[in-house]
Amino acid sequence: MDIQFVAADAAIPAKTAVARIVFEGDVHEGAVGEAVSASRFTGGKGQTLDILAPQGLGAARLVLVGAGKRDAFDLIGAEHAAATGYNAVKASGLETLRVEVSGGADLAAHAALGVRLASYRFDKYRTKEKAEKKPSVAKTLVATADPDAALAAFPDLAALADAISFTRDLVSEPPNVLYPAEFASRVKALESLGLEVEILGEAEMMKLGMGSLLAVGQGSIRESQLVIARWNGAADKTAQPVAFVGKGVCFDTGGISIKPADGMEDMKWDMGGAGTVAGVMHVLAARKAKVNAVGILGLVENMPDGNAYRPGDVLTSMSGQTIEVVNTDAEGRLVLADALWYCQDRFKPKFMVDLATLTGAIIISLGNDYAGCFSNNDELAGNLLDAAKSEDEGLWRMPMPDAYNKQIDSMIADMKNTGGRPGGSITAALFLKRYVNDVPWAHLDIASTAWKKPSSVPTIPDGAVGYGIRLLNRMVRDKYEG
Repeated sequence: MDIQFVAADAAIPAKTAVARIVFEGDVHEGAVGEAVSASRFTGGKGQTLDILAPQGLGAARLVLVGAGKRDAFDLIGAEHAAATGYNAVKASGLETLRVEVSGGADLAAHAALGVRLASYRFDKYRTKEKAEKKPSVAKTLVATADPDAALAAFPDLAALADAISFTRDLVSEPPNVLYPAEFASRVKALESLGLEVEILGEAEMMKLGMGSLLAVGQGSIRESQLVIARWNGAADKTAQPVAFVGKGVCFDTGGISIKPADGMEDMKWDMGGAGTVAGVMHVLAARKAKVNAVGILGLVENMPDGNAYRPGDVLTSMSGQTIEVVNTDAEGRLVLADALWYCQDRFKPKFMVDLATLTGAIIISLGNDYAGCFSNNDELAGNLLDAAKSEDEGLWRMPMPDAYNKQIDSMIADMKNTGGRPGGSITAALFLKRYVNDVPWAHLDIASTAWKKPSSVPTIPDGAVGYGIRLLNRMVRDKYEG
């Protein structure tokens, strides 16, 4: 999408669709007023009214986009309204969209971000799609009182959009294309942004004693990988970093505890946590964040095979703690156990936040619009929740009662890898807590938010979301850059 900022009184090019953001209570005159009077359009949030462009406007089409109450209009509202306007005309046959938004430069810049996010499309494998189904809009003109100021406010938002698109691409790729080594290679390519990327293979991980992570991937012909991405943007390059750790199960059959066939194709996005970590490192580097940050990605495939790990096996993790495998489909926590231990042991970070499509139980608990937040540190949890609210990414803090630890006690090892159905997302978090020592830590279970189909958010097309990039980028910017 080609984004440009133009003056509010700039001439409108031919064959342009105009999306005019309006509010409840606005008075509309002339032909527009007549069209509003003859409809049920009130300017309510998310409403649209498509009318013939009035004579003299110069546009081919006019869409009124409701944004709700004017005094409640904010940056997220600008994104959603502009995205709604784009979605209303994207397949109209017109190539240019003009978004008209009143207010300051920041609102205009966020309107542009909304269009960028809404226009994301993963179509690299489509070969026979009918032309009329393809979006026609390729350029967006954001009309504002101060286009220069809006343009100056846009680069960091463009970097954010690029990072979200990068993650959406990763999560959307089919598993025969995006296996651990390919995923690692794509993160390695981010060195062009200034990241330092290190990749450990199975031999290196074996020397480190990562018996938990390696067990998950031993049934696959694809070699497991551990990716370490570093951004040193603080003035003191030796300052303690912040850290993000992602579960990257590039495909999850469930292993020997195999999943039902129905819906298994969706398990290509079981690497969504690692995808988000890659996106966070992408945006921090692209916008030159003044912070030192580390991203750790544990990349595996969980496949059934004669060499696959089994229920009943006992694994020795890098920490030295032993794990009785009860179910090979509780594999993500085994990957994170070694990745978290490696992170806290090597980098001594200020905090660790891990992200994982970890449990179906979190969907039962919170539905499809909230991720679960589990943390051993109230300040970190509060920072995450504040950032999530600011960025309109649903996040809800969940309990971690010590009493639930008994569900993952093992008769023959230090712990079991699952505590059964009751409180399944909680016992999974308690399992991970055993690998963080006293480092401030939060676990975000994003199984409920990594993929949307259907999506009810105008800036999120059906499919991969890129959930968590916005809130983590915001938290770092607001709380940890210096």
